[in-house]
Amino acid sequence: MDAAKLLKHMAWANEEIFTKVSQLPDEALDAYAVNPEWTVREIVRHIASSATWYGWRLLDKSAFTEEESAAWQKKLDLTEIQPATARDVLTSIEYVKAADAALLAASLLPEGDVLREWEGRIITRKRSTIIAQAVHHATEHRAQLVSALEVRGFTSINLDDYDLWNYADTIGE
Repeated sequence: MDAAKLLKHMAWANEEIFTKVSQLPDEALDAYAVNPEWTVREIVRHIASSATWYGWRLLDKSAFTEEESAAWQKKLDLTEIQPATARDVLTSIEYVKAADAALLAASLLPEGDVLREWEGRIITRKRSTIIAQAVHHATEHRAQLVSALEVRGFTSINLDDYDLWNYADTIGE
């Protein structure tokens, strides 16, 4: 399977579903399925933040200048802000689009090990593992988001409209 195709589908589905959410009433952002901590507004923030973080994780930061590090930290910090209104989800779309583009660019690089320090130890992951996790993570949370909306009566988003079959139809495959 072509990783680029999966990432392009993810980016398309993220943008399409976030656009639909931005058109809902503001109270839809407070919808949740089971856990009230996982509202639609939190899931939107989490998808944008995580996508940005996965892109950050794939970078070789060894030669970063202070300015580059600060710019990335600012990107990461901005994605930690939950949308206050449904229209604010449009800002989250921009964060997700940038993050999804960074992940796509990273997928074109050769396979290799990506090192990360976590709690005093070095964790090694393959580049493809991080990219696959990014795709699966976004899929999981889009499903969670739509489920939360459905439970609260907001049924205008059908996940089947954003599956890989529909993406293939959209790009003419």
